[in-house]
Amino acid sequence: MKDNEITLAIIRVFRKVYGEMGYGFLERIYENAMEFEFRKMNLNYKRQFPIKIYYQGNVMGEYVADFLVEDRVVVELKAIPFLSKIEESQLINYLNCTDKELGLLLNFGHKYEIKRKILHNSNKKYMNFRG
Repeated sequence: MKDNEITLAIIRVFRKVYGEMGYGFLERIYENAMEFEFRKMNLNYKRQFPIKIYYQGNVMGEYVADFLVEDRVVVELKAIPFLSKIEESQLINYLNCTDKELGLLLNFGHKYEIKRKILHNSNKKYMNFRG
């Protein structure tokens, strides 16, 4: 699948889950529903995808992204009233610390929100990814 096809499939899943469930649940519930739909669509995904953070070659900690879909798109879910620059920065940091270029930030708030971020490897601040 191409990046746009993967992105559109993820957004279709998100809209379906939001349409059936609405807002007001915990993020974990939406994550379970997204995983259920990914399986139905035969999308390859990893849930709770670990991202190690390095400083001067040493592991300083680890982030955990909600999903990595088709080994190409980092997906971060939120269930908050509205997205801010903080959540967008979180997704950008996930991309900066991996070899992935494409990310989706999906919010199950009062009104659903979708943010797509593309961070080309040549523009990354930190090239600290260690497979």
